[in-house]
Amino acid sequence: MSNMEFLLLGLLAACVIGMAMLLWRRGRGQVEDLLTPLLERLHQQQQELAGRLAGLGDNQLQLQANLAERLSVQERELGRTLDEKLRNIDLKLAGGLQQSTQQTTTTLTEIRERLAVIDAAQSRLTNLSEQVVSLQDILGNKQARGAFGEVQLENLVTMLLPPNAFSFQATIGHGVGNVRRVDCLLKLPNPPGSMAVDAKFPLESYQAMIAAREPAQQEAARKQFAAAVLTHAKNIADRYIVAGETADSAIMFLPSEAVYAELFASCPEVVEKCYNLRVWPTSPTTLMALLNTIRAVLRDVQIREQAGEIQKLIRLMQDDVGLLGERVDKVRKQFSTVSQTLEEVDTSRKRIAARGARILNIELQQPAVADVVTDQVAKPESLLDANPLRLVEP
Repeated sequence: MSNMEFLLLGLLAACVIGMAMLLWRRGRGQVEDLLTPLLERLHQQQQELAGRLAGLGDNQLQLQANLAERLSVQERELGRTLDEKLRNIDLKLAGGLQQSTQQTTTTLTEIRERLAVIDAAQSRLTNLSEQVVSLQDILGNKQARGAFGEVQLENLVTMLLPPNAFSFQATIGHGVGNVRRVDCLLKLPNPPGSMAVDAKFPLESYQAMIAAREPAQQEAARKQFAAAVLTHAKNIADRYIVAGETADSAIMFLPSEAVYAELFASCPEVVEKCYNLRVWPTSPTTLMALLNTIRAVLRDVQIREQAGEIQKLIRLMQDDVGLLGERVDKVRKQFSTVSQTLEEVDTSRKRIAARGARILNIELQQPAVADVVTDQVAKPESLLDANPLRLVEP
């Protein structure tokens, strides 16, 4: 039974009650007459309602049974689906865990290898730091610093110049007290002549200039650095430029690009004074360029010195070419004689072949024996002419 039917029954019951109250006032008899058919109709509808309610209960039970069965089927299907999904999830998790384990193992292996590389690099850095400290110790000592510059100078010179173009720790000057020993003497042709190279450099003043932080300290350190370089240049000019023995200039080798760059950047007036003293400041890079130029000059000088020998060899080659021409003419004449002889041999061959052909073509004649004998007796010298087999010259 629907909600609408319950609502109608409620309204009907309310109307009946209202009418009953109204009629109760008018009289009891009239009320009974009016209420009797209504009560019967209400009882009938109540019975119909009970039947409908019973049918509705059966339908409800059937619906509940169907619903329970559907829920059971769906539950089994859901359980099977959940089992399959759980199995798939387990497989994926297992595969993912295995792959993750492999990746983790690979990553750990790579990390170990990189850590080993880092350890090796760290050990190299430690060794390098120790070497830097030792290099600082070397550069801190003037004698060791000079040896360091001499080693760099020796490496550059021996790499770029031929052995006969330089001499290390060479002595220049004559007389007692005038002999000096130079770090390297470049043996150049005249002009300009041999040129001295000194490999010492003022490091303390440069370090003081770099370490200065205040402007006043920087200016004082710069002046000290300029004075040290200029003093060093003057010593080179006084000691290593010897008139009549060396060139009128010398080279000041600064085995540090930083010192060389700072000199040109901070002290250009010192560089100009060095040029006036005919002392040329160089760094490893600029010295390499200078040595390459010197090597080209030496090669040009060597070629010019050997030009006479080359011309002599060319003249000898020309004589050999003329002699070769004469011998070729002789060979050509011999070939001409041989060719003529071969032509004569070929002519004889042709004659022999022609005579052989004539022999084959001769017809033998049979003259009378008496005539032949008479002719031979009468003319014995014509016996050969009477022979029918005699060959006649063509």
